[in-house]
Formats: sequence, C-alpha cells, structure tokens
Amino acid sequence: MQTSTTDRTQYTEGQGKQPEHTHTARTHTHDHYHISHHHSGNPLSPWEHREYWHTHEHNHNTLVHSHDHSQQQEEAEHGKESHVHDHAAPAQSPA
Repeated sequence: MQTSTTDRTQYTEGQGKQPEHTHTARTHTHDHYHISHHHSGNPLSPWEHREYWHTHEHNHNTLVHSHDHSQQQEEAEHGKESHVHDHAAPAQSPA
C-alpha cells in the first residue's frame, strides 16, 4: 500500500500472512495480563517472566498492523494478550 507517512501516523513496513488492517478504538472489559522481568540471581538463567492479571474496563486506541495468524484468531484470543495502559485512568489511556 503506497501512502505518504505524513497521511498516516501508523503503517506497516512489511506485511505478514494477513494484510495490513485497522482496528478502531474501543473500550471494553476482560482479563488482561501484565508481565514483569524478575532477576532470579541464577547465572545460567538470570531473568524470569512473572505474569499477573486483572479485569477492569480499559481502552485500545486505533491500531494499524499486520500479523501471521488469522484475524479470527486475533479477535478470539485478544483477552490472552498482555496490555499496557495507565492504571490511574485505564479507559482513557493513551496506550
């Protein structure tokens, strides 16, 4: 897709198995996950992933992207993704 970068704030440089597409902004509720890196002190594996999750209303701004999994899979598994947002105002987060 040929479009000037001044016309759009988001675009994909390359394309996965699914063409570039846009998700409109929305606010909704589901469990969402956060991941932290914990220093274990183990010299062979010094970092561990630690996950936690909670539920509250939160927003997603408009997103333009491409990926290799199907769009149906993307929508069905959305709640399994980690999310970044402002917990002081998760439904108005700029993330």
